[in-house]
Amino acid sequence: MAEVLVEVKAAGVNPVDWKVRRGGLGYLPFSVGWDVSGVVRGIGPGVTRFQVGDEVFGMPRFPLEAAAYAEFVTGPSRQFALKPSGMSHVQAAGLSLAGLTAWQALVSTAGLEAGQRVLIPAGGGGVGHLAVQIAKSRGAYVIATASTAKHDFVRGLGADEVIDYRSVDVGSHVAGVDVLLATVAGQLRELEGTLTPGGWVIALNGADAEAVQQLSNRGLHAVFMLVEPDRADLEALAALVRSGALTVHIDQIFPLEQVAEAHRFGEQGRSTGKIILSP
Repeated sequence: MAEVLVEVKAAGVNPVDWKVRRGGLGYLPFSVGWDVSGVVRGIGPGVTRFQVGDEVFGMPRFPLEAAAYAEFVTGPSRQFALKPSGMSHVQAAGLSLAGLTAWQALVSTAGLEAGQRVLIPAGGGGVGHLAVQIAKSRGAYVIATASTAKHDFVRGLGADEVIDYRSVDVGSHVAGVDVLLATVAGQLRELEGTLTPGGWVIALNGADAEAVQQLSNRGLHAVFMLVEPDRADLEALAALVRSGALTVHIDQIFPLEQVAEAHRFGEQGRSTGKIILSP
């Protein structure tokens, strides 16, 4: 397989990282990290898309080991894309995994169209804040949940409604949803009443597998989705960034040697946007 050697300028931290680190998701623990932005320093035989010196971002080898918490990473050339010139490496490092998850769920899977109503729990989180922007770029009406402290932030992303999930029963408050992006595990049964007949549910956590099957048996389009590296989707995200329709918000930047602290911060589940490692 045609591969490139990338000097890592920044790497993203995602919930899947600490779940795999702990031996969850059916994996044995291995060196984690997939989100990466950097500079091509070497190209293997057959690589035609890049040259040495190109600035790229991507999510190589997911869900296999990429070990992106490093000074250098290798990966198939078609699992990277050119970084938008106006985007920093720190921001680009937060785009791939969360952005691809949101894009592949809303666009590739649900086929989101203008005028449809979308419910995005945790609209201020890593996947959520990108999903809100992607949904708005498609012309959807976006309903997001977030803690009160994050309401202004999520509205600033373009959400039409922001609901405090701590004080409002979202399942009874919201109706007429065409697409539910289940970003938080265990919420499907609480939120299924928000959906229109034939609506879409895209679950991002395998713990929701039983609920997904039950919803599918009731006539909803209910699926579990695992994000995958995809050049075309990376380029679609890059195009949104260049157009000004998509911005990656960075909550905290940690030096590589403080990766344990970055994980501890992320495991609290309170971050707004993305957590980044900068070697």
